[in-house]
Parts: sequence; C-alpha cells; structure tokens
Amino acid sequence: MAELNGVPVTLDELKALALTNYGHFTSMRIENQRIRGLSHHLERLVRDCRVLFGHELDRQQIREYVRHATAGRDGTFVVRVTIYDPDLDLGRPGAKAEPKVLVTTRPTGAWPMSPLRVRSVPYVRELPEHKHVGLLGPLWHRRNAQLDGFDDCVFTDPELYISEGATWNIGFFDGQQVIWPNAEVLIGVTMRLLQQVHDATSLGPVNLSDLPRMEAAFATNTAIGVRAITAINDVEFPDAHPILDTLRKEYEEIPAEAV
Repeated sequence: MAELNGVPVTLDELKALALTNYGHFTSMRIENQRIRGLSHHLERLVRDCRVLFGHELDRQQIREYVRHATAGRDGTFVVRVTIYDPDLDLGRPGAKAEPKVLVTTRPTGAWPMSPLRVRSVPYVRELPEHKHVGLLGPLWHRRNAQLDGFDDCVFTDPELYISEGATWNIGFFDGQQVIWPNAEVLIGVTMRLLQQVHDATSLGPVNLSDLPRMEAAFATNTAIGVRAITAINDVEFPDAHPILDTLRKEYEEIPAEAV
C-alpha cells in the first residue's frame, strides 16, 4: 500500500525519493487503529517540514491521509509517513517546494524482539535532530557492522561519547536511574514517552569508558519498543534485567491515540 495525498502513488512520483532523495518522515506502530505518541509524531512532521521545506503542514490533513490509507486494516503493523516533493529537481532544490504526504505500511515483529549486539563507530548524522530520508551513512555503518558479525552499530563523537544507534535511541541503566546520552540525536517518540513515564530518568554524557559500570543497555524506537542490547564492542550486558521489564510495562501502559 502506498498513497500520495490520499490516492495511489505513481511510479513517476516515487522516482524523486530514489533520484533526489530529499525529504523527511516518521514511522508509527499501529495497533488496532491506535498509535502511542501520535501527537508527537505529527509534531515532528510539522517541525521538520518547516526546516526542510519552509512549509507549514496541516496536522489534521496528515491524520486523514493515514486514516484513509489504513482504513479497514486491523492488527499491528508499521505505517510510515514521508514528506517530499515529487517535482523537486536535483539541480534546483532551492525552487519553491510543494511537499506531499506519502503513506506506506509494512509488517512489524512481535515484542520483545531479540537482543542486539552492536559496535561503536565515530559518526554524526547530518541534521541529527531531524528524521530525514538521508540514510546512506547510517545504513553503510550498519551494513559493515553486520558483515563483521554484529547486529547493528551505535554512533560516537570523536571523543567516544555515545549518541544514538543507526535508526534508534539508546539508553542505559546504572543501577539507580535510566540515562539517555545528552548528545546531538534525533529524540525518538518512544524515548520521549519513556522519559515522561519513568521517574528515575536523566540526560548525561555516556562515554565508551563508562560502559563497564552500566547494568543494562537498550535500544528504543516505535517498531522495536524496548530492545535489549547485550554487547557494545567487547562490553557485555544481560539480555534480561528488571529495568527492561519495567520500561516495557510502562511503555505498553501508555494510552494510545485513535488514528
């Protein structure tokens, strides 16, 4: 399923994503036509559209496009909303843009998902605070990590302070509180919701040298929920820890919004 502004998208309209690849998106897990953090996802789309296109999106219109594209579909799956202009030219990206709303869906796995073993790489995404479609760097590092036997990668700055995963946020538990790296990252909706419902939470610097004192590590995004990380480089973490159960329970108890 793929609809652009509420109608089936054409091949020509999709070409811009492959050939120009300028835009932004958000992905949301739908469970029986309800989404946790839907308002936050809409806020992200509006904010990022201002930055990338200088255009003001209509939140209600986006919601109607999602409702139309997923009408009559029950169960759990992921819907992605991508904002881009099919007519934007590679040679003149500064031309007046008329961004449109592409809605696509894909299956999602059951929770909790299997743990991740990741390696660190020095990398900072372009415009890290925005969820844009420029994924070459993150996917290149993820591919290389997988070719070397890991499941994924986590990014650091040149001084080895941890920021985020390729397509997820990372959190740690030091025995007293959940710590989220206070680096330049995309603040995920799942991360944001967990910060709101879990009391013992803080932002702070997390260096690779700090990892041995952490009791647990985990990844979060809308598709994976709270996913255990069992290794970062050669530092091991448990695949089961009470904090992981607590965070999953707190997250799943958050009331979802109707599409």
